[in-house]
Amino acid sequence: MINLQKGQKIDLTKTNPGLSKIMVGLGWDPVESKGGGGKGLLGGLFGGGSKTIDIDCDASVFMLDANGKLTKNKNLVYYGNKTSPCGSVRHSGDNLTGEGEGDDEQIMVELARVPADVHRLVFVVNIYDCERRKQHFGMIKNAFIRVVNIVNNQELCRFNLSEGYENKTTLIAGEVYRHQGEWKFAALGESTTDPGLQTLSRRFL
Repeated sequence: MINLQKGQKIDLTKTNPGLSKIMVGLGWDPVESKGGGGKGLLGGLFGGGSKTIDIDCDASVFMLDANGKLTKNKNLVYYGNKTSPCGSVRHSGDNLTGEGEGDDEQIMVELARVPADVHRLVFVVNIYDCERRKQHFGMIKNAFIRVVNIVNNQELCRFNLSEGYENKTTLIAGEVYRHQGEWKFAALGESTTDPGLQTLSRRFL
């Protein structure tokens, strides 16, 4: 397994001959806030301890053409559209809190079935209803994206998103893309203040 730094790339298929099905896992944990003993001022002063705030992060994947454009609405796979039209990309479903070990959300990709006009699979995470809830990625920790060979469950690479993402509401975590007949993975780690998928999508139109 290879730990990547921001901006690094790895060749997935050349170094793993026969690789056809991958799982892209994304995970995160809510940061604990101090003073979870009760409501209001007294609870904050005398409650002690700590609590975690439920933050509903959603993982999605944009299936883009050679120009980095989203040419079909259905080529955005997320909790509301769990399978791409071609069936090559499938979303595991929504995790509402981010609690627990391991991946919080998983996206399965059958590389051989990805249509020829799709060149990039860009994996993003955004915070649901972030404006109303006044939440941002400075309130989570241990965010990561990893790629696993489904056939033998081998983790091929992992990218820990360890930068400070204070006041950022969307992470463009990484991408799987075609290059000279091979599939590669790039660790992106970019962040934006887009409040949701609809706004983020405009970057790819």
